[in-house]
Amino acid sequence: MIKVAVIGGGDSAEIVVSKKSRATIIEHLDARKHMVYPVLMEGKKWVVQLNGEEYPIDKNDFSSTIDGKKITFDFAYITIHGTPGEDGLLQGYFDLLGIPYNTPSQLASAITFNKWTCNTLLKQLGFNCAKSILLRKGTEVEVEAILDTVGLPCFVKPNDGGSSFGASKVNTPAALIPSIEKAFEHGKEVIIESMLKGTEVTCGIVKIDEELKILGITEIVSENEFFDYEAKYEGKSQEITPARISATAENNVHEAVKGIYTKLGISGVVRIDFMIDGDTPYVIEVNTTPGMSAQSIIPQQAAHSKMPLTDLFSAIISQKM
Repeated sequence: MIKVAVIGGGDSAEIVVSKKSRATIIEHLDARKHMVYPVLMEGKKWVVQLNGEEYPIDKNDFSSTIDGKKITFDFAYITIHGTPGEDGLLQGYFDLLGIPYNTPSQLASAITFNKWTCNTLLKQLGFNCAKSILLRKGTEVEVEAILDTVGLPCFVKPNDGGSSFGASKVNTPAALIPSIEKAFEHGKEVIIESMLKGTEVTCGIVKIDEELKILGITEIVSENEFFDYEAKYEGKSQEITPARISATAENNVHEAVKGIYTKLGISGVVRIDFMIDGDTPYVIEVNTTPGMSAQSIIPQQAAHSKMPLTDLFSAIISQKM
């Protein structure tokens, strides 16, 4: 039996989503192959949660003493959205301890989590992305210069966050600074991007037995101005799989997803978001620890591609061991 620590929590507003994702993974892990240990990481609190009890984790070797017996883990299934599970911090920690994990490497996680860095690199690699500007706390905000670059409407969001926390669509010059201030509440850097017009889609991909498998392309139709937290997790959107796009656009998305996955050295299951203009996909962002809650898209795409979550999770663990 493989002892799997399923790790949820985190130090960002996405902890709510992470706990739901952890529950889904625990529910679908194959009990014939895996001995599951739910782990919560919240600030300095790292504990195993079993049968209503909490058992502290020794951070020196990522072990826990349960009922008088020291337990070490064979595998870390990270489902923390945001820091420290999606930005490379935990990956570096587990690399030092020699414990395999489900996500991409420390480097790939750090690059993809930082939207500005990731999209700048993707542009250099030949992929299409929106025009963007990066702001760091303490730098002067020049509204006219920003709007000259990205135009209106534009999007303002934390550079190192997810689940649309702190994100805003800006339609007027007067709304720009309040939106920047809102985004800075969720991170130390803010990215401002030009608005891409077209059909919003997201595509899941995973490598199994050295073969890249597309899980599906989902079309996002938000009832709100954009695909914000309410739209993602509170039913204010339609998520249509397969997406209603042309065969050419579908092929272009497939090629872009496979290219990004390969060129960035990604592993595990990821979800890449695009806006399709005509038949051309523009990258919005790369999600290397995608949500796995009942409302999340990867479980929907797995069902569409007739891949049970139990098989998906088992395959990820077995090829990483």
